[in-house]
Amino acid sequence: MSEIHDGEHPRLVVGAIIVRDGLVLAARRSRPAELAGKYEFPGGKVEAGEQPEAALVREIREELGVEVGVDAELESLSGHWPIGPAMNLRVWFCELVEGEPAPGESHDQIVWCSLAALPELDWLPADQPVADALAALADQP
Repeated sequence: MSEIHDGEHPRLVVGAIIVRDGLVLAARRSRPAELAGKYEFPGGKVEAGEQPEAALVREIREELGVEVGVDAELESLSGHWPIGPAMNLRVWFCELVEGEPAPGESHDQIVWCSLAALPELDWLPADQPVADALAALADQP
């Protein structure tokens, strides 16, 4: 089933939890001005007729210049992470398949963090609950 934004339902945004050597990639926004300096899990909007996982691969290629493989989704209790009334976020664990991530037009820095250190970053409000959920995983045996 494709995710289509029809104006009546929230737009779907996808994000990548890129993991390498036990560390998670966080990207710092450089624009727009109201988001600059805050961290996010890279990704973007799903286009009409596009599968969420395919959109995620496309967005990561465009934003970071790398190819990723999409693994398991990190689901919230509601099945998505609300961004606001007009958008919902879904996130997947991803692995690097090819390339070395580099900031593109939307980011000025990328960092690799342990799960426990994720709460120390200044996250976008939409990504904060995801970062908190991941940090909670570090506390599990």
